[in-house]
Amino acid sequence: MPEYNAEDVRNIALVGHAGAGKTTLVEALLVAAGVIPAAGSVTKGTTVCDQDEMEKELQHSLDTAITSLAAHGKHINLIDSPGFPDFLGRAISVLSAVETAAIVVNAESGIEPVTQRMWKAADARNLCRIIIVNRIDADGVDLGGLTEQLRDSFGAECLPINLPAEGGQRVLDCFFSPDGQGVNTDFSSFDEAHGQIIDQVVEMDEALMERYLEQGQALAPEQLHDAFEEALREAHLIPICYCSAETGVGISELLEILVRLMPNPAEGNPPPFMKGDGAEAKPVTVQPDPALHAVAHVFKIVNDPFRGKIGIFRIHQGRIAAGSQLFIGDARKPFKVNHLYRLHGPELIEVQEGVPGDILAVARVDDVHFDAVLHDSHDEDHYHLNSIECPVPLFGLAVNVTKRGDEQKLTDALHKLESEDPCFHLEHNATANETVMRGLGELHLKVLLRRLSEQFHVEVQTRPPSIPYRETITAPAEGHHRHKKQTGGAGQFGEVFLRIEPLPYGGGFEFLDATVGGSIPGQFIPSIEKGVRQVLSEGAVAGYPLQDVRVTVYDGKFHPVDSKDIAFATAGKKAFLEAVDKARPVVLEPIVKIRIVAQDSAMGDLAGDLSARRGRISGSESKSLGRIAIDGEVPLAELEGYESRLKSMTGGEGSYSIDLSHYAPVPASIQKQLSDDYQRAADE
Repeated sequence: MPEYNAEDVRNIALVGHAGAGKTTLVEALLVAAGVIPAAGSVTKGTTVCDQDEMEKELQHSLDTAITSLAAHGKHINLIDSPGFPDFLGRAISVLSAVETAAIVVNAESGIEPVTQRMWKAADARNLCRIIIVNRIDADGVDLGGLTEQLRDSFGAECLPINLPAEGGQRVLDCFFSPDGQGVNTDFSSFDEAHGQIIDQVVEMDEALMERYLEQGQALAPEQLHDAFEEALREAHLIPICYCSAETGVGISELLEILVRLMPNPAEGNPPPFMKGDGAEAKPVTVQPDPALHAVAHVFKIVNDPFRGKIGIFRIHQGRIAAGSQLFIGDARKPFKVNHLYRLHGPELIEVQEGVPGDILAVARVDDVHFDAVLHDSHDEDHYHLNSIECPVPLFGLAVNVTKRGDEQKLTDALHKLESEDPCFHLEHNATANETVMRGLGELHLKVLLRRLSEQFHVEVQTRPPSIPYRETITAPAEGHHRHKKQTGGAGQFGEVFLRIEPLPYGGGFEFLDATVGGSIPGQFIPSIEKGVRQVLSEGAVAGYPLQDVRVTVYDGKFHPVDSKDIAFATAGKKAFLEAVDKARPVVLEPIVKIRIVAQDSAMGDLAGDLSARRGRISGSESKSLGRIAIDGEVPLAELEGYESRLKSMTGGEGSYSIDLSHYAPVPASIQKQLSDDYQRAADE
């Protein structure tokens, strides 16, 4: 058994923009807890969490890494997450495994795009949060200005729990002890900061508030613990903690805060588990009670060339021991946990048992998959966690093998990569006969292509993919078709009348049966829907999927002998095509939100180039060190080759990220070209 119980566990994900110092912060905490004798270096490639060769080359994390430490009788699981926008999905996916998101901010750079995205993701997950301001001893940092920026961006409930002093060479605790009274800090009055955070905490408990405000009693940290936890759960308080991972300033104080104040599994907001599918799904309570049935959630998959598929999971309820039997989702056959592992970066350390809150791994279980729920009783069949909303992967490359005969090898490798990454998707475009890999950016796909070569030994050629256009209708219309075929013997007969109407963007597809009087027997309605869905997938205008349409079948005829499923499928398809042709169909193109960060001197060139690409600027924001962030929208089709163009305009200093905004009609000239190309290909 572990030397701790669920009440002793703390699960903390370190998130934030690239360069905030998250990996170095993990090293400093491991040193402070005595896990490692000395801190490794990101620049030398000697840290616990960044062991991949590409991470060492780039000196940045490219994937999440997990380690743990023991301090003051508590067990702390730390998850180090990547900060590049290209790997946002990997960072977001670990939020389901923790109670606390530690938002790490570089004091020199301030609030950056990924910082804001991760804040929103943690807020959507209802996680407790702490802001860690790193590199407080860097030259020229304005910690007072940054603190105001944090409060303006994330809310007035963000309050310092310690304060830097002597130019960031030490920090003063504002919560556990009033030893800093009268000491000059770098930007704020100690007494004011101490009073603000105590005031914020006692607001959660009327009895405490009365003793503190009306009776003037001093309150010990132990008396404030429950109210502090409630303030964290309700986001009534987000502590700001100052430190420097590189020099160790404030690290011991941070460790004490994590141990004494961050919630254990019973004190955080419970994870949103559901039972059932679709509209029938209902919330269920999963408790961090070791005596109940085991329930765990797989939040990360690794395909290791030596250990096979590794499933990394968080135990939410019950205990899991080596040798136990676990089910995956609604599978009827369990698998045996032959070995159970704790993680220390890439190292797997065998353990015998895990308690609620533990983050552990199993290896060589082929059926385990990302987002799976593991359990030891059929009482937990159909349990699942509400999905975390990840960015839509839009950046694409069409791939094909360079060596004939490697096609299956490529397919297997791509599916393994897809199983690991919630923001890496595969598509097969039948019209263009191409396999497309989609990710969040050029770096994302570059890393995966290198893994294809080095880990899976598959060499590929790449080219820009076809744009993922869509089709829809803009007006209601009706369609009719009678399918009649006689070839001697039994024939085919089916007649369908239907009407179609547009749905709002994102409305998907609705199919309604409004026939009366048995004009079409019920067993043929699914065949009509099958014919309609064939058009939805193949397109009617330019060969792209059709979306946001409601189809209502309201009349028809059948023959008692000749009517068959194939007849009504054909009639439904052709009636639908006739209706679409009358419904003013349009081709839609993806419009993406784009955020460009570059030196402010390039603003004019960037704005002009974006306008030439049919884009528009929605706003801009001045950043530190003479840089600017430009927000806008642009058609995805116009971004081919943008990476090299941006580097040219900014001397290699610019970067950009994109996220799907919506679909919009293409210009008439482009629709005509797409339609003509589709018709020409069909005629060949």
